[in-house]
Amino acid sequence: MKTLKDLLLLGDPRLYAVCEPVLPSELPLVKGWVADLENVMAEVKARYNFGRAIAGPQLGIMKRLVYMNIDRPVVFINPELVHLSEELFELWDDCMSFPNLLVKVKRHRSLTIKYLDERWQPQEWDMKDDLSELLQHEYDHLNGVLCTMRAIDERSFKWRP
Repeated sequence: MKTLKDLLLLGDPRLYAVCEPVLPSELPLVKGWVADLENVMAEVKARYNFGRAIAGPQLGIMKRLVYMNIDRPVVFINPELVHLSEELFELWDDCMSFPNLLVKVKRHRSLTIKYLDERWQPQEWDMKDDLSELLQHEYDHLNGVLCTMRAIDERSFKWRP
C-alpha cells in the first residue's frame, strides 16, 4: 500500500510526463491503484486539510487514472474533457504535490468529462464551477501539466495560510 511518502513532489520529472491510457488488460490492476490513491489522499487530508481528487501520476502510476471522493468515490479511467466553456474564472489552485503553495490560475467554468468507470463502462458527466476546475487540474496531471505552469503571471503564487 502506497503512503504519503510515495507522493511525488514538485520537481520530480515523472510529474511532467504524459500518461499512457489504461488498457483493458490492466483493468484488474485498477482496484489496487485506486486503493493506493485513496489511501494517500486520506493521508493528505489528515495532514494538510485538503484533497478532493488525485491523479495516478502523483504516485508514479503513469496511467490515465483519476480518483475523486467528495460525497462518494468516483474512478475516472482514460478521461477526456469535451465541451469546455468559453467562460473562464480565476481561483487559487492547490496541489498535493506541493501542499503549501497556492497558484492563481484560470479554468473553464464548465465542461463535460467522458470516461470509463471501474467496470469499463463509458460514462459522461457535465460539471461546472468547483468540479469543473478540479477535473481540469487532475486532467492536466495526466498530460504532465502542473498548475504552476498555468499561473496567470509571476505574482500568482502564495503560501497556504
